[in-house]
Amino acid sequence: MATLTLEELAEILAPGQPIAGLDLGTKTIGLSVSDLGRRLATPRPVLKRVKFTQDAETLLAFAEKEKVVAFVIGLPMNMDGSAGPRVQATRAFVRSMADKTAIPFVFWDERLSTVAAERTLIEMDVSRKKRAERIDSAAASFILQGVLDRLSSLARTAGDD
Repeated sequence: MATLTLEELAEILAPGQPIAGLDLGTKTIGLSVSDLGRRLATPRPVLKRVKFTQDAETLLAFAEKEKVVAFVIGLPMNMDGSAGPRVQATRAFVRSMADKTAIPFVFWDERLSTVAAERTLIEMDVSRKKRAERIDSAAASFILQGVLDRLSSLARTAGDD
């Protein structure tokens, strides 16, 4: 089970199962994880990328430790909606992960997530050096929070039926 739509994920999630947010960069992977109620995304330490096999092992160890049942990965679309090389790299990463885990992935349009994360860190008066260390995990939290909000909206809509 490599990728799911958000709606498909909503159908298979059981209460109390956390999901993780990923912001895939060329040098780091930003991480965040939801609480058990899937209301709040919390940043986790950034993973420094080495090579795919090692990155995958580290990511799967994180998932096991946090009891993650799904990954939401930011899809870095261009502002005009087109897919550039970073989108292709992200899709290739997910395809490669499918060989290593049954944990599903959901793609989430991450346009402006890094900008929003940086603004928030600036508002919190985080120094430039510390922002550089935290930006990827903050972006992963923005990505995951967007998904958590959408899952909540889907649940409310399903309850209205």
